[in-house]
Amino acid sequence: MSFLTCYITHPDEATARSISEHLLRERWIACANIFPVSSAYWWDGAIQHESEWVSVVKTSIGLEKQLEAVVSEIHPYETPCIMRFEARANEAYEKWIQDAVRQPD
Repeated sequence: MSFLTCYITHPDEATARSISEHLLRERWIACANIFPVSSAYWWDGAIQHESEWVSVVKTSIGLEKQLEAVVSEIHPYETPCIMRFEARANEAYEKWIQDAVRQPD
């Protein structure tokens, strides 16, 4: 059994926490780890340097498309970063994730 880990960037801590809390309340994710990062990226034809916050969230692979749609809808960025990685962990942890999230449609 594997699960999905998503890396999502946010403009600030409040946004990272707010989106993570929404995803938890609605059972789109089992948990979120939230931390600050320094980012450098191309935007509007120039290199940008910003402080951002990242949430690393864990969910069922079957919720991939719905999770992306929900995050895209509530995220303040015009082009949010929602990277997805299939992951494996110890069996008990994987079961906990599957039990904690809603069932895919």
